[in-house]
Amino acid sequence: MLKNRNAIITGSTSGIGRGIALKLAEKGARVMINGFGEQAEIEALLDELQKRSGQPALYSPADMTKPQEIEDMVRVAETEFGSVDILVNNAGIQFVSPVEEFPIDKWDAIIAVNLNSAFHTIRAALPDMKSRGQGRIVNVASAHSKAASPFKSAYVAAKHGVVGLTKTVALEVAELGITVNAISPGYVLTPLVAAQIPATAKTRGITEEEVKRDVLLAAQPTKRFIEVDDIAETVAYLCSDAAKGITGANISIDGGWTAK
Repeated sequence: MLKNRNAIITGSTSGIGRGIALKLAEKGARVMINGFGEQAEIEALLDELQKRSGQPALYSPADMTKPQEIEDMVRVAETEFGSVDILVNNAGIQFVSPVEEFPIDKWDAIIAVNLNSAFHTIRAALPDMKSRGQGRIVNVASAHSKAASPFKSAYVAAKHGVVGLTKTVALEVAELGITVNAISPGYVLTPLVAAQIPATAKTRGITEEEVKRDVLLAAQPTKRFIEVDDIAETVAYLCSDAAKGITGANISIDGGWTAK
C-alpha cells in the first residue's frame, strides 16, 4: 500500500504518533520518527519499525519549538531517504487553566508545538513534493478543532489554526498531485490525555474518575475512548493512492462528539 514511500511523523515516540508510525511501517513505508524519550525505548521502536517495513527507520530529536531544527529534520530525511512523500504533523502538548490565569509561556509553547511546527514542516517539505508532483500531508488536529472546551484556550486556538492551515495549503497545491488533510480525533487515552486528568480534576473540583466519565467521555456519544489503531488506519488511507481525491478535508474520528 505504501511501499517505497518515505514518511516523517512528528511527535511519534509515544501515543498517537507512535501508533501512526507503526501503521505506516506495516504498510511498507520507510519512517522517520521524532520526539523525546528514553534512548532504549527509541531504539526498540526503531527496531520494530524496521521489522514491520523491512527497511531501516530514522530518528530525529528535533525540538518542535525551533524552526531551524525542524528544517534540518526534513533535510536529513530527504537526504537519507531520497525524498519525503508523507508528512504527518502529530506533535502536541496541552495545558489546562482559566484564560485569565493562563501562563504566557504555556500559551506560547502550545501554539509553537501544536500549530507553528506544522507550518515549519510543511514549508520545508513542500518544495521537494512539488518538484516530484506527489505528496501526502496529514495534520493531526482534534475534536477541539470543531468544538471548544473550557480552560483549554491555547489548545483549542491552535487546533482551529491547524485546520485553517490545512485548507489553505490544500488549495495552494491542489493541481500538483499533493493532498493536505486534517484528522480530528476525540479523546484517546494517550499520555497527553492522561496527564490532563489530574489538572482538570483540580480545576473543576472533582475526582479523576469523574473527569473521565463526566468530562471526557461525556462528550463522546459512544462512551468509549477512541483507539489509536482507528486513527492510524485513517492516516494510512489518506496517505494511499486510493485517497487522491480527498484534500482540504477535516475528518472526525470522535465517537460522534461533533455530530451534536
